[in-house]
Amino acid sequence: MPEPPSVKPVFLASACLLGLCTRYDGKIKTDKACLHFLQDCTIIPFCPEQLGGLPTPRTAAEILHGDGYDVLQGRAFVHTQEGDDITSAFVSGAKQVLQLAQLQAIDGICLKARSPSCAVSGTIGVTAALLTENGYKLHEF
Repeated sequence: MPEPPSVKPVFLASACLLGLCTRYDGKIKTDKACLHFLQDCTIIPFCPEQLGGLPTPRTAAEILHGDGYDVLQGRAFVHTQEGDDITSAFVSGAKQVLQLAQLQAIDGICLKARSPSCAVSGTIGVTAALLTENGYKLHEF
């Protein structure tokens, strides 16, 4: 009897880590460690900031007065360097990433370090906070 086909693990991954043009500055910077980690996986790329309606390139942003958890609770905000409030785009994008994760049997999610959306360590980003609250296994690159 033939062997059943092997099932690859399924991972969501920040599109910028994969070399797609989604970074805030429009630069392409593939993360080789992330690609190596995902080499035998099915990969679903995403960018929460684009899903939230922000363009590429876009002005750099930061979380003010807290972290991603605080943004989700309405206690903190995401602002551009010019002072524009883009909190709603970050929250909307995070919710869409969660919806994408819920549509698949996800084994994990790879996220970009030092991002107001995706950071897991330091100041946790908005998307990372929402995914953590919903029990997803996160890997930061």
